[in-house]
Amino acid sequence: MAHDLVITGGTLVDGTGAPPRRADVGIDGDRITAVGDVDAGGAKQVIDAEGRHVTPGFVDLHSHLDAQIGWDPLMSSSCWHGVTSVVMGNCGMTFAPVRPGQAEVLAGLMESVEDIPASAILEGLDWDWESYGDYLDAIDPLPKGINAGGYVGDVALRAYVAGDAACEADFALSEDQLVQMARLVEESLEAGAFGYSISRSLTHRTPDGRSVPGTWSDPSEFLRIAEPLGRLGRGALECAPRYNEVDGSTSRVDEEMAWIAELSRRTGRPFSFNLMQMRSMGDHYRRVLALSEDANRTGARLRPQTTPRSIGILFSLAANTLIDDLPSFAPLKALDLDGRLAAIRDPEIRARLEQEGAAKAVEPFERMYLMVPDTGARYEYGPDESIARQAAARGMTPVAHYLAVLDESDGRAIANWPVLNEDFSAISELLASPVTIMGLADAGAHATQIMDASQPTFFLSHWVRDRGELTLEDAVRRLSSDTARFIGFADRGEVRVGAFADLNVIDLEAMALPLPEIVHDFPGGSPRFIQRATGIDHTIVNGVPFLDHGEHTGNLPGRLLRSTD
Repeated sequence: MAHDLVITGGTLVDGTGAPPRRADVGIDGDRITAVGDVDAGGAKQVIDAEGRHVTPGFVDLHSHLDAQIGWDPLMSSSCWHGVTSVVMGNCGMTFAPVRPGQAEVLAGLMESVEDIPASAILEGLDWDWESYGDYLDAIDPLPKGINAGGYVGDVALRAYVAGDAACEADFALSEDQLVQMARLVEESLEAGAFGYSISRSLTHRTPDGRSVPGTWSDPSEFLRIAEPLGRLGRGALECAPRYNEVDGSTSRVDEEMAWIAELSRRTGRPFSFNLMQMRSMGDHYRRVLALSEDANRTGARLRPQTTPRSIGILFSLAANTLIDDLPSFAPLKALDLDGRLAAIRDPEIRARLEQEGAAKAVEPFERMYLMVPDTGARYEYGPDESIARQAAARGMTPVAHYLAVLDESDGRAIANWPVLNEDFSAISELLASPVTIMGLADAGAHATQIMDASQPTFFLSHWVRDRGELTLEDAVRRLSSDTARFIGFADRGEVRVGAFADLNVIDLEAMALPLPEIVHDFPGGSPRFIQRATGIDHTIVNGVPFLDHGEHTGNLPGRLLRSTD
């Protein structure tokens, strides 16, 4: 038969964990119709994958693209890294349900927690919905390059039923409010939500500094609210946990894990929650892994969600810098990148900045690193690569060295300050655990702070190709079928006959990450970091070529995914 599209000559890594094998893939409409020795004669389109690997499209469990989906049909930067389906609504943060006139409240919470400008959110979305189902109906017809589904969030639910009072530390839901929240969760599931998400993290704050709703709630409330997931037998649970006490270092891992395990056991539903190595918490991640394995032996379905690299705060001369606090830099903040670069090249301004910067403590620069265009984005560093050590080797202060590198790189150098998963040996342990699941890319969030949407590219290039700690087939499985099955994206994450034709053609040897860069493409011109990739030759979504060597083909074949489909 003549197929719509045939991918020929590639080495198939099918997403199941099976060893790579030579196979062609035939596609008709939005489905895979043939795998093996496929006749490309008469095909409407042929992609030559000789010398390349063919994989399923990757499924990103942890995004915050709930707003960006309203104005960016590509859903960048996820799209450039082989991601063909994303999960929105993580960490309890959603835009529905919302009462009339409450849009500013939810936009403000999203800005405060996820660093997505509220002005862009309010300008970029119509806000003509109230229920979670209404929100899905509003974004369904929007053009999309990739697929998207989502959770309904506890933060929005509490704001809807209790208003501002839900932000108070001593607030407790009344019986009527508990019944109402459970009913709203059920309605959301029936409308297409893929589950229910919760925020407990101490770093998640309202614009006025209070903890977001749910942070201090008695876990018995979550058991009541999530009851519909168990009764209906569908939907996943997700949480940003509270592993530490308010002092930041005292562990409450056992207490937090107890209710997480009980909620999963009580509902019978899979539960994923954030887990990274934290300097202030020692080896708490090992305790979380052990408790997760214990809980799973007694009926829970826990999947600690981790990431293959450090999570770092980024600094660019085009946005936030390491010298924002210096008096002589204050007049430069209003300038664009070219203006700032010209200023730091002015001998008088440079001398003042260096003089003021000399008073800065050296110790923080021992944990900060510079990435430059010639070597691209690097995330694992040796001790001699810190800004402090490099500065000392040049006989400079850290600030003088930082300014010199910005000058030498034409302002393109990026400073990286790893704050989570600093220890790559800990990351290795997390990746080796049988219970962890890949996530935490945070696409769409932390616009001028973090850029982690490039995780799949780093995961494959660093842990598979460069370090050899994972096989390609296992890494691809973790990025595709494992995440797709967890969230319930049916017929995605595998290359097999009958599955949706979400695929990548990758050149593993060429996979690399250029530096993150600042662009001003959010509504109102708000800035954000983006990051592209090399080595992903083709991305196909629902049977349609979407990206060709990182460039958009003009097609927008993505869809809104609903749990009811």
